Amino acid sequence: MLEIERKYLLDRMPVVPVHAETWRIEQGYLEIQMDGGNEALMTGEPVEVGGRVRRAVSMDGLVILTHTIKRGVGLVREELERPINIRQFQRVWRNPAAFRLRKTRYRVAVGDRVWEVDEFEDLDMVLAEVELPSRDAETVIPPWLANHIVREVTDEPAYTNHAIARRLAVGG
Repeated sequence: MLEIERKYLLDRMPVVPVHAETWRIEQGYLEIQMDGGNEALMTGEPVEVGGRVRRAVSMDGLVILTHTIKRGVGLVREELERPINIRQFQRVWRNPAAFRLRKTRYRVAVGDRVWEVDEFEDLDMVLAEVELPSRDAETVIPPWLANHIVREVTDEPAYTNHAIARRLAVGG
């Protein structure tokens, strides 16, 4: 499945609308192989080797556990996602080689789009992203978010969650 999304660095956490869904998210990553092996050498795109495990807990207690592998960088990426059980999540989460992050995600429906604002624990960073139906779809930034955007970081690998988790692991 293709994931088409734009990502923005914010100057601080905006005041999100009251109808926002709130999720506590823990993500663990196994190492990413930047050359992607033979397959990526042919395409020139990075491929996650182990991928990401995620535990997302809603404010009403719903728990969603997933394993995701992404391929590519920037606006359009390939994404494969499947549900997992708690043992599978913990196997990666507790792995000493895994990189981890925790964040609070606010999901805000705006028309036919959903904006996600991530406030990271242990890091003074806030990111916002929106999934798009196509590469050329217009991105209309909602007024509650517009004044907080520092810049678009869609094409900057340093702002992927894997890169952020890695920075947290090495203390930077």
